[in-house]
Amino acid sequence: MTRPLIIAPSLLAADFARLGEEVAAIEAAGADWLHLDIMDGHFVPNISFGPAVVKALRKHSRMPFDVHLMIAPADPYLAAFAEAGADLISLHPEAGPHLHRSLQTIRALGKKAGVVLNPGTPASVLANVMDLVDLVLVMTVNPGFGGQSFIHSQLPKIAEIRRMIDATGRQIHLQIDGGVTDVTAPLCVQAGADVLVAGTAVFGKPDYAGAITAIRKAAA
Repeated sequence: MTRPLIIAPSLLAADFARLGEEVAAIEAAGADWLHLDIMDGHFVPNISFGPAVVKALRKHSRMPFDVHLMIAPADPYLAAFAEAGADLISLHPEAGPHLHRSLQTIRALGKKAGVVLNPGTPASVLANVMDLVDLVLVMTVNPGFGGQSFIHSQLPKIAEIRRMIDATGRQIHLQIDGGVTDVTAPLCVQAGADVLVAGTAVFGKPDYAGAITAIRKAAA
């Protein structure tokens, strides 16, 4: 592992009655980023939370806020999430008609930009936007629910995207979300990932620090 590994626990798996405390707890436990899944009940089946919750949580943490928009259309909400305190905003190519323009908008707002690929979305959609992305997120489950099992067929796609990233010479993060545990984490890292989103694998454990450490050790 030559790239520093970033662990980004997903707030979707936290206790929603104690969100502020949960964010503080995972930061104290050694998390690097906070992953915030925004769901609209349209693009994905569930509804999670919006900019107001992101803004309310911002004062509870110094961690980078990694906002994953599972909403369509995404463009009308980019400014709101930027103003709420997002550091990085990722969206799906299917969430709007002009991926390139959406990424330009995120960058114009002063934020880092990411593209999210569902299991059925090919890596080829990245070909003409690699100059605008700071992160590529590969979903290793279908988006919309926490606690799903890792889809192993995505591993070759992760490796393909790592080659695409390396060819740019740019520092672009390769993030994995879905079924990440101390068992699947090493497979992701071996394929080229450097950011791991973990939901129930962290928030579902009684010892957050122990869970984060277990993933780091497994992936090392």
